[in-house]
Amino acid sequence: MVKIGSVVMGVSDVRRAAAFWTQALGYVPREAAEDDWVVLMPAEGTGPQVSLGLSGTPAQEHPRVHLDLYADDAADQAAEVERLVSLGARRVDWDLYPEDPDFVVLADPDGNRFCVIDTARG
Repeated sequence: MVKIGSVVMGVSDVRRAAAFWTQALGYVPREAAEDDWVVLMPAEGTGPQVSLGLSGTPAQEHPRVHLDLYADDAADQAAEVERLVSLGARRVDWDLYPEDPDFVVLADPDGNRFCVIDTARG
């Protein structure tokens, strides 16, 4: 049986994206970043890798695949959203929010959408 080894995201600037995601997730490059590719992995322990590849296509406004980042509760979610914004993420005026959502949609510096989830509500 196969398993997920890495989630791959297309970016327009690999080094900028690596700087954001290493700080956002506490990850480190598996090998030195190249101009067109880097694989990031957890600094401690195990977990999914995030690979960043140079892409000429723009980020999707409503992506079919995205990352969900888990926060322990609403206070942790709010703190993480502010921390991620301070690192270069931006808030997305998401037109598909349900009433009383348990998630906040952000975009990384390349415009890739991702969510910060309040898992206490789940």
